[in-house]
Amino acid sequence: MSILRGMYSGVSGLGAESEALSVVADNVANAGTAGFKQQRALFEDALGHSMTQDGPGAGVRVGSVQQAFTQGTLAHTGVSGDLALTGEGFFILSGSQGGLSGDFYARNGAFHLDADGQLVNQVGLEVQGYAAAPRGAFAAGISTVRLPTAALPAQPTSSIQITANLDASAQPPSAPWDPQAPELTSNFATSLRVYDSLGNAHDLAICFRTAASGLVSWYAVAEGGDLNGGTAGQNVVLGEGALLFDTNGALQSSVTVTPTSVDFVGATPGQAIDLVLGTSLAASGSGLDGVTQFASPFNFSALSQDGYTSGSPSGFVVNAHGVVSGLYTNGELVPVAQLAVATFRAKSGLGRAGDGVWIATRESGSAALGTAGTGRGGVSQGALEQSNVDLAEQFVGLIGHQRAFQANSKVISTADDMLAELVALKR
Repeated sequence: MSILRGMYSGVSGLGAESEALSVVADNVANAGTAGFKQQRALFEDALGHSMTQDGPGAGVRVGSVQQAFTQGTLAHTGVSGDLALTGEGFFILSGSQGGLSGDFYARNGAFHLDADGQLVNQVGLEVQGYAAAPRGAFAAGISTVRLPTAALPAQPTSSIQITANLDASAQPPSAPWDPQAPELTSNFATSLRVYDSLGNAHDLAICFRTAASGLVSWYAVAEGGDLNGGTAGQNVVLGEGALLFDTNGALQSSVTVTPTSVDFVGATPGQAIDLVLGTSLAASGSGLDGVTQFASPFNFSALSQDGYTSGSPSGFVVNAHGVVSGLYTNGELVPVAQLAVATFRAKSGLGRAGDGVWIATRESGSAALGTAGTGRGGVSQGALEQSNVDLAEQFVGLIGHQRAFQANSKVISTADDMLAELVALKR
């Protein structure tokens, strides 16, 4: 009977709108959940007959619940463990969750270090990345991102790099070179702190003395009290060389007369320190990337060395490409891993696993792994991606579902009145 069919269609509408209401309620409830992606119920009409026959349908049903993976706004928290992806991709997590074991995927980057130095999320799933390898490279496969908990050993200085201009108009000092009076017998001088094998700091002076037009000598000088066999209060020349500049002020050639080698007290003897003053024209360089000689005042624009004292772990930093570096109390940053970022052919097909993570399904396809910035979003530290739920949109949808529910209720009550009239005919 058509009246009963209409009643059952109304019942299907009540069920579908009830399910849609639960989707809206879930969205509203998670409006404050970091990394949450809103969903919508997609309705489908139901047929009560063959597709080749004419006639009314059998109502409606919820065909699927679709996730909307649009970018949420970033909230800057200032917490070092909070990470956000700005663009495509998901953080990769490994462990057990909700009775499942394996890889999980998340947009919520509220991470922290556990007692073993592993980077984990709030339920203990381990963040995955490419471990750092020698010479600045990273491993080919992913593993748990783990920061060292031990102290960073000292590194003795092995190289000093200087970028400076030596005034071409300077005249040779009248007095001969005297390491006991470097400030009087050189034209330009600077000092920097270098480190021995134990991490002890020592002051090293670099002096430049104009010898003739375009020719400059350099000397590396240390205080004798810091050296084996030295005398306190007496300077010792550790190395020396000569620089030749062309008429354009570029470094023509560089000759090291005595390589800089030092025996600091109590440290490993014979510590070699390479003084890098630029790439000369004779060495197929530009002659302008280190020390130059222009007719302008003496100036040091950069002075650095590669040694440091020991340090204890004090945290970590993550750059936009997802490179995680351990931060130590001596100010050193040591790369330990690069975060892995996954993308999917059909991310709307990912399955929710609870606690802000997803799992790959047949509908989503397998994860394609890579790093931030390689067709994937960048990483922002000290921020969290917020839910993409639009509350105004959800409340408008809520009104629509409520009215549709009322309308379906009216269909059922009308069908009931019609049946009552039909039964009354017998009387």
